[in-house]
Amino acid sequence: MPRADFDTVRKIGLAFPRAREDRYYGMPALKVDGEAFVVQTSHRSAEPNSISVPVGFEERDKLIAANPREFYLKRHYELFPVVLVRLDRISREDLQRVLLQAYDAVSNGSVRAGQQRGRRRQKPSTRIIRRKRSR
Repeated sequence: MPRADFDTVRKIGLAFPRAREDRYYGMPALKVDGEAFVVQTSHRSAEPNSISVPVGFEERDKLIAANPREFYLKRHYELFPVVLVRLDRISREDLQRVLLQAYDAVSNGSVRAGQQRGRRRQKPSTRIIRRKRSR
């Protein structure tokens, strides 16, 4: 099995409708409708030649349980609905499958890569903060 890299991910992902190449926190990424569905990992805890794909929390647990050789998770990513993928261990067919799964989840709005578990967006404060004048 030939070793996959982000070029392989790019070729597969850009074949999906409306998919575009972009950057996400400075790293190469593929997006659909402005939302990332695959990102090359940059955090030091992630293994080299890995990608992050948003699939949802339940699906992430299923993927890791079914194939921990290809899929994994590091503490930094636990709050996000993503799974990490070892590109040098995953088959091209499995890679296509997980990329399509992430693309579908992001394009239909059921998953957002940057959305943290248990966190809601806070409304901007309308409270006026008054400072003491220095004399």
